Amino acid sequence: MILKRVIDSIKKIENFTAFCILILLALFPVLEIIFRKIFKTGIPGSSEYIRHLVLWLAFVGGMITSRQNAHLSFSILKDILVEPFKKRILRFIDLISATICWAFFWSALSLCFLGFDADRQIGLIPLRLVVLIIPIGFAGMAIRFTANQKNPAITAFLFGIAFMLGLVLSLTSIGNLLGVLMPDFPEQMLTFTENFSIELSAYVFPFIILLIISAFFGVPIFVVLGGVAYFLFFQSGGALETVPNESYTILTSHSIPAIPLFTVTGYILSAGKGGERLVQLFKALFGWIPGGLVFMAVGVCAFFTTFTGASGVTILALGGLLAYILKEGGYSARFTHGLLTASGSIGLLFPPSLAIILYGVIAHVNIKKMFVGGLIPGLVMIIMISLYGILSARKARIEKIPFQLADAISAFRISIWEIMLPIIIITGFLSGLMTIVETGAVAILYTLVISVFVHKEIRLKELPDIIVKCVPIMGGILIILSSSKALSYYIVDAEIPMNLSLWVKSSIHSKFVFLILLNIVLLLTGCLMDIFSAIIVVVPLILPLGELFHIDPVHLGVIFLVNMELGYLTPPVGLNLFLASYRFEKPLGEIYRDVLPFLAVLLITVLMITYIPIFSTGLVNVIDF
Repeated sequence: MILKRVIDSIKKIENFTAFCILILLALFPVLEIIFRKIFKTGIPGSSEYIRHLVLWLAFVGGMITSRQNAHLSFSILKDILVEPFKKRILRFIDLISATICWAFFWSALSLCFLGFDADRQIGLIPLRLVVLIIPIGFAGMAIRFTANQKNPAITAFLFGIAFMLGLVLSLTSIGNLLGVLMPDFPEQMLTFTENFSIELSAYVFPFIILLIISAFFGVPIFVVLGGVAYFLFFQSGGALETVPNESYTILTSHSIPAIPLFTVTGYILSAGKGGERLVQLFKALFGWIPGGLVFMAVGVCAFFTTFTGASGVTILALGGLLAYILKEGGYSARFTHGLLTASGSIGLLFPPSLAIILYGVIAHVNIKKMFVGGLIPGLVMIIMISLYGILSARKARIEKIPFQLADAISAFRISIWEIMLPIIIITGFLSGLMTIVETGAVAILYTLVISVFVHKEIRLKELPDIIVKCVPIMGGILIILSSSKALSYYIVDAEIPMNLSLWVKSSIHSKFVFLILLNIVLLLTGCLMDIFSAIIVVVPLILPLGELFHIDPVHLGVIFLVNMELGYLTPPVGLNLFLASYRFEKPLGEIYRDVLPFLAVLLITVLMITYIPIFSTGLVNVIDF
């Protein structure tokens, strides 16, 4: 009973902390705008506060995500396992996850004392105290991975084994930590830990292979990417503290706070009836043309995916409503499920797409240019899917909805607040009035006002639950970003992009052939990796190749993003396929069959976008940035 109360208290503390962080994260940029307008100066140190709030959100969110067993993973082979092997393999998966997290814990704890001066502060708070959330977060996740067992004895056994293995893998970091905290610590012991780690490094590659294989049985993606980076640094004799240091670097980047801010915006929108109002508007405007309901469904999906940043959220939140409307409109279940599965990620090309923001950060491309560059390719994808819907509607003789001006005006009037949101975001950011982070904060404030006070669909006391509900998505995304950044650092440090560029230069002489190969590689990447980790790991590899063939950076970014979208739909392991199977309660094989026609249409579209660069660069070249 006492243990249960303690666990419940920890859950409440985590939820309350996450809620407070998100409120402060939204409040600081809004106050910054107000102070700048009134006092002609910002809040001293606000940028530092905001960036380190994201650091806390990532690791508090990571613990909550572990608690809910919601970390992103492949899990391709997990479902085909049979008892009693399934239970044993899943325990082994938890053991691997916990072991890697304990290794991260020790290296992060060492970083806190080695990498940050004791006298450096953020406001009145010592920075070393702030960054302690990194080892605390990794420890919390490690404990949660071993706490999934029903049998307390097995939990204790897995905890002990994982802790000891993590300790062994981190002897170098522990030696560094002891050397700082205890200057009189025997030199022989420090030498022993260093020599032992050197001996162990000879056996690293089997561990890497095991980690990669375990990914297909459910080890979280952040554990796989971060673990591979950790072992590579271990084998090369590099500082193991690099892994948590790169986590700190990416999470405290200037534009990263926009990711959680726009995610919260999307969740507040989906918690109300904004989706239903937009459905009414699109039906009234486009229902009279053949395939009008298809355009409606694609448009609504694009709108919500743009803000949530996760196509799965759109499928899960709106899939039922849109499927009902399409079926009532005469479309078959097969067509409906294929369309909604394919439409789940189209919004990734429209502002304020989180994927575009992150791509701009990693590739050092102007985010405004990326927003503008994605507009026409995004519209082309919507048009191509809609044209297929028109052809299907004609073939099936779908009955059209007569156009009624009064209905259109009424639908426009009740959805005007939702329509204004992207207009405010685009004009506010592209005009230079607000930074991307401030735009995200204003978007939250705007959606709160229209949801709570205008439409009165959300009560103030419901806000904490709604906001905390999106923390697992944010925690999962931010932890993936933090762990995959170390792998990206190793790839660049090992000069892999440069060597790859030299090989391509000597082997491939045609830009056309290069783009074909790039499409194939990125499509496979989209199948096997989520878009956020792919941006961090893969983009540094393709940037020098794009320069080699004189591909515009904005065009290269759009090529990357549209291929990632297509990868979400590609059998057998595209993420949207699994989510659609879950949402529509259909076998995975049926979803594969349903999505194939849309996959073919989008493949043609991706090739058009790839080989007609003016789609991506036309507006960018016209607008003066």
